[in-house]
Amino acid sequence: MIKHELANLFLHGGDYNPEQWLDYPEVLAKDIELMKEAQINTVTIGMFSWSMLEPEEGNFNFKWLDKIFDEMYSINVSVILGSPSAARPAWMAQKYPEVLRTNNYRQKMLYGGRHNHCFSSKIYRQKIGIMNSMLAERYGNHPALLMWHISNEYGGECHCEQCQEKFRIWLKKKYTNLTNLNNAWWGAFWSHIYTDWDQIESPSPLGESLVHGLNLDWKRFVTDQTIDFYKHEIESIRQITPQIPITTNFMADNLDLLPYQELNYEKFSKYVDVVSWDCYPAWHNDKESTADVASKVGFMDDLYRSLKQKPFLLMESTPSNVNWHPVNKSKRPGMHFLSSLQHIAHGSNSNLYFQWRKSRGASEKFHGAVVGNDNSDKSRVFCDVREVGHALEKISAVSLSTKRSDVAIIFDWENNWALNDSQGFSDKTKCYSKTIQEHYRYFWNKDIQVDVITPSADFSIYKLIIAPMLYLLSSKTIDKLTNYVEFGGNLVSTYLTGLVDESDLTFQDGWPKELKALFGIDVLEYDTYYPSQNNTIEIGDNIFETKDYNTVMNILTAKTIGVYKNDFYKAKPAITENSFGKGQTYFIGSRTDYDFLNFFYEQICGKLGLFNQFIISGDDDVSVQTRQGRNQNFHFIMNFSEKDKNISVLTNSINLLTEKEVGTEIHLSPYEVVILQCQSLK
Repeated sequence: MIKHELANLFLHGGDYNPEQWLDYPEVLAKDIELMKEAQINTVTIGMFSWSMLEPEEGNFNFKWLDKIFDEMYSINVSVILGSPSAARPAWMAQKYPEVLRTNNYRQKMLYGGRHNHCFSSKIYRQKIGIMNSMLAERYGNHPALLMWHISNEYGGECHCEQCQEKFRIWLKKKYTNLTNLNNAWWGAFWSHIYTDWDQIESPSPLGESLVHGLNLDWKRFVTDQTIDFYKHEIESIRQITPQIPITTNFMADNLDLLPYQELNYEKFSKYVDVVSWDCYPAWHNDKESTADVASKVGFMDDLYRSLKQKPFLLMESTPSNVNWHPVNKSKRPGMHFLSSLQHIAHGSNSNLYFQWRKSRGASEKFHGAVVGNDNSDKSRVFCDVREVGHALEKISAVSLSTKRSDVAIIFDWENNWALNDSQGFSDKTKCYSKTIQEHYRYFWNKDIQVDVITPSADFSIYKLIIAPMLYLLSSKTIDKLTNYVEFGGNLVSTYLTGLVDESDLTFQDGWPKELKALFGIDVLEYDTYYPSQNNTIEIGDNIFETKDYNTVMNILTAKTIGVYKNDFYKAKPAITENSFGKGQTYFIGSRTDYDFLNFFYEQICGKLGLFNQFIISGDDDVSVQTRQGRNQNFHFIMNFSEKDKNISVLTNSINLLTEKEVGTEIHLSPYEVVILQCQSLK
């Protein structure tokens, strides 16, 4: 038996598409040889295989997949088996056009691409149910089966009549009656009072797109409908193979490495056994340093790890380049090793690739892969992958460890939806996700561990919570933040916080009274600047520039830390501190550059004793991330720069990669990684 627990080794491998090579048996034989050489222990197969598994309706062909399963088992490689719903076969679209999506212009889409299917379609649900049941019955007891990978990168929306009816049913369940709905959507504005449920349509450029409550509820519905489809997909799988864990791969906006916005992954994460995601950073671009990109990768890893407070899986990455960035630059020597181990450092228990072997045709034929069209084990990319495989075996003990943090930053998908939809402030500078990444950057630079949490998380376990730009605040979240601070927590919030409730309605009587008490201030108005404009704030002898947004506020019980130097609110408070219960709150009224955030959090962390005990002298370009085991810590020391770096650490340790003891002074070459194992600090 090779079936292994997900927590006792690192998965190494990735997407394998043998169905593309069934007419080339010599290629499939070569794959076996190369997988052994590259230390591959896991492959993901089947997610785009429907036309090969069922070439005609009711005519199933599993023989080729049987052979692949048996061959993988023979070389001690586990299989993550995908359900093929992400790309339905042409015969299905031809015979059952209702499975195809309708766009927001109410146009039925043609067959093609991926995920061009309606989540409400009864026929499509029936067909995927049949397919998944057959896969589970056939492979559920196969010793190579490790995990189920449901569909691929869920996303998109459908506006067909079936989905419209599902949306109305969803609204009826939420609001019970039209009076409640009209009140929540502020229907008296522009005479938008609905008197019949059938009058309601999803947002469309052809109709209504400016009722913010409607837009927000539609996005919530799309998430719920996607989850409902996913739950239908796993129903038979869970029944037939209850012992096999299930996941689906989450995404990011990979150009800027921001959280994916089409779905609320906080909700979705409750229905997967393991969170997994696909990461494709633009390393070596011409607008950011390597450390800039690495900080964003770390942020995304910490977000997906924090959704379940467990190790996650990196389901897709590239060992070289992608084919869909504006510029598709290859990783430089050393970067694949460094970037792979960064995910492990932040809590991943895998390093999986898209893809094992390059396709010969269609859109991804030039997408990076472990094996290129040269079919060689001598390429730089293959050698890089083999090096990672050997390293993951050496550090297998790390897979049993976790990450623990005293600091959390709140990210809220629904808040981002509502803020982006708001018609005020500036169209181009709302930048909620990027702002959170800027706050995160201080802690990444200083090697202080961070969880990126959602409002549903347990706040009580953190010494410091940072909640920037919570434009949408539910009464439940306000109560949670209040209780957190009252019982000794420390909270930082910022401009554009607390403007609307969960229905996207503004608060009556100005800023909520609960926030006034919590922060000891009254927010009066916001001043939005053009990109060329700025103000300054003064904190003691320090001057910092502000941009984009300034908050005009009055002091109630708070202490003024910094004041504005210019404009009609000159000498008014810009940064405040307030004692509330046993805790403290801080309010940052302006958007600033990193220099202020560095200064501000240096003071807070010093006050709270938040620092990395293992690092005596660090470097902002060298990231130190720690995974904690039962009695020992594993420190990943990673040089995200093109220069030699030196840091000092507390104790002598064993470098797991070389199995040699290193001293307290550590020299790192460009892109070098050192993994230190030492006793946990008490």
